[in-house]
Amino acid sequence: MSKLYLVPTPIGNLSDMTYRSVETLKSVDQILCEDTRTSGKLLKHYGIDKPLRSYHQHNEHKILDSIIDQLNSGSNLALITDAGTPGISDPAFLLIRRCIQEDIAVETLPGATAFVPALINSGLPSEKFVFEGFLPHKKGRQSRLKSMAEEKNTMILYESTHRILKCLKQLIEYLGAERKASVSREITKMHEETVRGSLEEILHHFENNTTKGEFVIVIEGNSK
Repeated sequence: MSKLYLVPTPIGNLSDMTYRSVETLKSVDQILCEDTRTSGKLLKHYGIDKPLRSYHQHNEHKILDSIIDQLNSGSNLALITDAGTPGISDPAFLLIRRCIQEDIAVETLPGATAFVPALINSGLPSEKFVFEGFLPHKKGRQSRLKSMAEEKNTMILYESTHRILKCLKQLIEYLGAERKASVSREITKMHEETVRGSLEEILHHFENNTTKGEFVIVIEGNSK
């Protein structure tokens, strides 16, 4: 019986690849990935010689049927992303849902994802939290920020190098300058950094220091 494996990849430090993930990638017939160049480097590092097929947000609708045909014909496939766990702010949902509809087995391996270490390291309550992923760039962004202002549980966002300062300024505008938060960047990498304090203090830090890397923002809920 064919199966789709969802295999997490390191978010920075290559040592975070699990033995099981490596063995799974070595065992499948083909690996679906976002960027074949990025994934090719990872596979070469671990001595994995399997054909790659590009699967990302710009082609997932177009090639979905052909992937399902492969699985239905008996192929075992793995889905990886450029970094982290497939399905967490990465393309995967459409394929997983279709596999479930077609009664194709899906197995998700545990592994690296950026928001978990950022949440634990923040020092903010972690028994209940809301994962917001990336905020919309335009449509729906304002309404999302307004709803976040009322959220009582800890919130987690992803943000990019080029938008981090804008995002922090908008969070201050909608949630208040004194709202406690924690911002982690370059998690697991050489220049990993976590800055904790009020949103205003964190903004001041990144206005005066580097904003390189991928960011995870953890924000305390509204306690009023």
